[in-house]
Amino acid sequence: MRYMQRCLQLARNGMQNARPNPMVGAVIVAENRIIGEGYHVRCGEGHAEVNAFASVRPVDEPLLHKATVYVSLEPCSHYGKTPPCADLIISKGVRRVVVGCIDEFAEVKGRGIKKLRDAGIEVTVGVLEDECRELNRRFLTFHREQRPYIILKWAQTANGFIDNHGQPLAISSPFTRMLSHKLRAQADAILVGRVTNEREHPQLNVREWSGPAPKRLVIDRQHPLNLSSLHAHGIQSLIVEGGAQTLRSFIEDGLWDEIRVETALTMTVADGTHAPSVPADVLVTDTQCYGQNIIVTYRHTTCPTRNPH
Repeated sequence: MRYMQRCLQLARNGMQNARPNPMVGAVIVAENRIIGEGYHVRCGEGHAEVNAFASVRPVDEPLLHKATVYVSLEPCSHYGKTPPCADLIISKGVRRVVVGCIDEFAEVKGRGIKKLRDAGIEVTVGVLEDECRELNRRFLTFHREQRPYIILKWAQTANGFIDNHGQPLAISSPFTRMLSHKLRAQADAILVGRVTNEREHPQLNVREWSGPAPKRLVIDRQHPLNLSSLHAHGIQSLIVEGGAQTLRSFIEDGLWDEIRVETALTMTVADGTHAPSVPADVLVTDTQCYGQNIIVTYRHTTCPTRNPH
């Protein structure tokens, strides 16, 4: 289990540059020690397994025939921008492979594991599975549900308003605003409704964080959201920032995977637009306090990142 934890630790290093590919870490173990490790650094370049084998010292290569390869996501079995990692593992003659979770990508989805087993390699699947699926929840949701992973996000006063008598209100602190921009840098697209766009002219960029700005989307009745189109264009993750009517429509339709609510604990207004209500069937998965502001993250009670099979 500790070797799979190392895989996850390595995988997180690819958080920014691996997209749209998943974050993957790999560790090669022989004689109770790590002889190689790697992660998927950048889309289009070597996968985690490739980098792990490349890191093995010549003096340790004779140990590969009795080695175990730990990898956080099922090795690929198809030719994409790089050759199949399952074929590479087979060619190295390793004894055993331990996989964190199955890849939901249609070109893989169990085929990598089958290829390894057909080659006579012992394969164990599901070690730290929940943690491995959580790491790539956006990628897995995109391929399983054929739509982006959807994050609903808003900031509200202590008494539940998102503005002051209909006028924009700075609820986030400088620090939590920076965190919002960090979240944007990790998303492919960000969406607001027409009213919010016309009233507030939000920039929806990452000016207070380093990274790529998400694609900007504005919807209204004449230009409704087309999730199939977003999927076709490779949009794996979508942040919905409002306004209230737009957010409520996503909640009512059940179109969300994560809700993040920031509350300014010491700020109140006499009147304004009421914040959406968080659905009843949710789990609080994270609570963070930053000065006088608190950010609570919610998920569905049935975790959507779990393998349904």
